[in-house]
Amino acid sequence: MSDSVLARRGDRADAAQAGSDRPLRRRPRTLALELVDSLGERIRDGRLATGDKLPTEAAIMGEFGVSRTVVREAISKLQASGLVETRHGIGTFVSGMGEAAFRIGADQLATLRDVIAVLELRIGVETEAAGLAALRRSEANLAVMREALDTFTQAVGEGRDAIAADLQFHQEIARATQNLHFVQLMSTLGASIIPRARLTPPADALAQDPERQTYLRRVNAEHESILDAIAAQDPDAARAAMRTHLTNSRERRRRAAQQAGAAP
Repeated sequence: MSDSVLARRGDRADAAQAGSDRPLRRRPRTLALELVDSLGERIRDGRLATGDKLPTEAAIMGEFGVSRTVVREAISKLQASGLVETRHGIGTFVSGMGEAAFRIGADQLATLRDVIAVLELRIGVETEAAGLAALRRSEANLAVMREALDTFTQAVGEGRDAIAADLQFHQEIARATQNLHFVQLMSTLGASIIPRARLTPPADALAQDPERQTYLRRVNAEHESILDAIAAQDPDAARAAMRTHLTNSRERRRRAAQQAGAAP
């Protein structure tokens, strides 16, 4: 339900109520649920970020054309779902994505088996994301991906791990799908999508480890293949390159698990 539709419905409800002596018993509740949907959508798509203060009751009433009762009921429902919290005397603030939001916590990345499980999820999600990105990417998307890979190359050359650049590259592919759900899922996963984020050695150890630097250069070569396919607007090649990249990462972790005597 769009914000404008909700506002129009609120106007009609007010007009109907003014022209009739009979109370509209179900209308305030319906409007409250529609207001919950509208505000919840703003939270989920990032227009209202965690920590942001919601507009005042009066501002919401004016924007959506609803009564104070409707606003308060909607805020109460948002509180119950874990999306907002009210600080008395200060206002109502976005507290997160809600109790039902998908999360992968640190306790779910405690073992190599856990890391492999996340990679299996990524193979399913990011393979299709790469295909969609090839069809829909903008020049701006390509520029951000290129910058991320250049930063990756520079970091490895300086003996650093380039986790941030790796993450930026994959998140930009999600944005290039022009599908908000891919962006939200990747944002929720955060740095957990980069397996070495929990396994990486200190920077000085990396600089003295030629094998690890070779490994990271191979990872970025796989990234280059993905970018080439997306730039060429070849969805099949993009899917294949992403699947190869993530499958290689999964197999590297499986071999590490086997060597550690904890094969999944």
